[in-house]
Amino acid sequence: MSRTDAQTQKLIGEGTARLLARATDARSLDTDALISRVSAALEKYLFSSDAEASEQAINEFMDALHADDLCLIVACERGDQQAWSDLVAQFGATVRSAARSASSNEDAAEDLAQSIWAELHGLRVRADGRPSGKIAYYSGRGSLGGWLRAVVGQLAIDQHRKSSRLVQTEVDADFDRLAQESHQGEGASVASPADPENALADRRAADDVEAALARVLGELDPEDRLLVKLYYFDGLRLREAGAVLGVHEATASRRLTRIQAEVRKRVEELLMKEHGWTQSETRRSLSETAMHLESDLELMLTTENARVEKQAGLDE
Repeated sequence: MSRTDAQTQKLIGEGTARLLARATDARSLDTDALISRVSAALEKYLFSSDAEASEQAINEFMDALHADDLCLIVACERGDQQAWSDLVAQFGATVRSAARSASSNEDAAEDLAQSIWAELHGLRVRADGRPSGKIAYYSGRGSLGGWLRAVVGQLAIDQHRKSSRLVQTEVDADFDRLAQESHQGEGASVASPADPENALADRRAADDVEAALARVLGELDPEDRLLVKLYYFDGLRLREAGAVLGVHEATASRRLTRIQAEVRKRVEELLMKEHGWTQSETRRSLSETAMHLESDLELMLTTENARVEKQAGLDE
């Protein structure tokens, strides 16, 4: 029997109360201050893939959230100056270490480390008078230290792109154009497909795969998404990518293997559930699409980041 919305909200309220009870420092927050954050995390990471998640799955998800980290971030977002001071004191070394790993020299590292606090706080103000910063994206699902390292790494990549005058594609029209160009080969000598209907079907199948992949990448933790970018598209070795994230090369390797397996499994689930594909069809299309996905994958990651930022602006 499916749960009612009221039953789900009751579960979330009880889980949020347990989260507060687990925190060693709840920062004077109450359930009302946290429940929207917990609900948003559930929607993004659990309900998006399983709308009828069991009561046990919901409770396990909430009980795995990092209580103290989440309370600290929510208190910062609500303007608690002591919380901000504690954030800098507790994680300043983490931010500086990540900045040094992602920078070419000490001066650049210092600039990056200083920039991150402005990014977290936000330079704009929302409709409710609170600053609009990246702390709004922390869900409590992963450790705050790991999340901060991911934010530093992403900011370093963004700054590098700006200094290199690289253009980030942010609109669907550009995505479509680049996707088409990637299939044109070396010029006009490419022959027309013998069977246009099959070619169209193949293109639609590839589009379905790419859309599912983009969605799954958007659901990844920021740190996992950053690892994918660093390794596959920024040319870093596992040792270097691990340094940016503050982990050993072996840990980065294991994490990348896990991400690959999780992404493939989730994409297969989406294609079978939402498009009615069989498992054999799904695996065949994944293999065929993989031949041209590498360049598109970076575009998907970039587009997803742009979409998140744009949505944040619309919500203010």
